[in-house]
Amino acid sequence: MATRVAMRALSFAEAAADYEETVGLPISRMTVWRAATAAGQVLSAEKAREAEQAGRPVQRGEDPSQPRVAQDSPIAEQANISSDGVMIRLRDEGWKEAKIATISRVQVLSPKGTRPGERPGRRDFDPRVKLDEHSYVAGVWDADQFGRYQYAEGLRRGLDTVETLTSVNDGAPWIARVTGTNWPEAQQILDWPHAVGHVYDVAKVIWGEGSTAGTQWAQARVDELWSGDVEDVLQALSELHLERYDWPEDQANPRGYFEENIDRMRYDLFRDAGYPIGSGTVESEASHVVQSRLRRPGRGWRRDNANGMLALLAEYHSGRFNKVWQLVCKTRP
Repeated sequence: MATRVAMRALSFAEAAADYEETVGLPISRMTVWRAATAAGQVLSAEKAREAEQAGRPVQRGEDPSQPRVAQDSPIAEQANISSDGVMIRLRDEGWKEAKIATISRVQVLSPKGTRPGERPGRRDFDPRVKLDEHSYVAGVWDADQFGRYQYAEGLRRGLDTVETLTSVNDGAPWIARVTGTNWPEAQQILDWPHAVGHVYDVAKVIWGEGSTAGTQWAQARVDELWSGDVEDVLQALSELHLERYDWPEDQANPRGYFEENIDRMRYDLFRDAGYPIGSGTVESEASHVVQSRLRRPGRGWRRDNANGMLALLAEYHSGRFNKVWQLVCKTRP
């Protein structure tokens, strides 16, 4: 119970107070800390072993029918995997990126349609896409390390045998590379809000913020993107003579952004196929799973304790905490 409340509370002191109120017995902040960090260390070590086992070369005599990672709530028909990074402070290291992957079941439902007299929305006549049964893996790793953990979690959820697999992300090159290596059959999709935001960022530089002309130009490009006409967007960008303007560092090549992601922006085809086109699930969970607990005032977390806590948080929010606790009890001396 002490470890469980440590997952929900904003601090170990708050967790101790929640424990006392729930259980009716006194407990110190440090006792809660010791319980959670010890459990996190055990789980983190198990996750590392699992990730190593999942990605090792095929061994002589290995039975291919035996899974390297035990499945848990495998997805049979349609799944999505999205990844993201979020900054946390580590003691003696400063701000570092924690990486997180979210795996979800995808359900395709009938279009919403419109009621009499109601103004139709952009997606009212598209198949509705619902993501649920989420699971997570998170840690302070470089991209290649993250890839091994992402792959292991994907095997747990059955992504190697799922019928349809998509991956909606924000366009970060490291995400595309890792996901493309682990799951080459996944249809990679550029997150729709990020694509729209990039269009409006271009309009802001060219015409200034809030300009009517810039807004009209951007809306026309958004309509083209929605219809999958990325080539029209590229043509419109070419007509702006972008080289004449000063661009922020993160927008140094605005046309290249669309050129590099052209195959990930076929939103008309994705919508018709019932694919998700937004990565809000992983972005919201990056805040909910990681930042709400680890991004707190103070000196920051030691790297090993941060990874232990992230391992626990990922399992807790995946609905697997009770199973994990059995592992912790068996493993701890």
